[in-house]
Amino acid sequence: MPTIEQAIAIFGVTIDEHLDRQAEIPILSGLQFQGDVAVVPANREPARTPVPETGVPIVRGEAGANTHLLLATGKAFFAPERTAAGLVLGVLTVAEEATAYLAHPEHAFTGIAPGTYELRRQREQADQTRLVAD
Repeated sequence: MPTIEQAIAIFGVTIDEHLDRQAEIPILSGLQFQGDVAVVPANREPARTPVPETGVPIVRGEAGANTHLLLATGKAFFAPERTAAGLVLGVLTVAEEATAYLAHPEHAFTGIAPGTYELRRQREQADQTRLVAD
């Protein structure tokens, strides 16, 4: 498993200073969350648009900072899919022997194993139903 320090060197993404650079990034194939973004295994048509080296912004922070950025080593593909409720963000397909990552300044990196997934927003119930803000 790569460390946060190695991921920073590979992708050039900076994260908050208090996060342990020597921590390993687990590569998971099941349901996982990074802040307000969920990675949900899905039986869907695979995505076909390659994730570029610079990554794909999945959710931008309210002031333009703190973006959840989708990155990959090896072949990974993403197809945006904005639903009316805004819960499904798109379909991610990670090829065999590749790994996708969600990067975020406050959460560091989440590793995503080969497979097909829906990337979704979380919502919460307060006075009214709303998207979770990270």
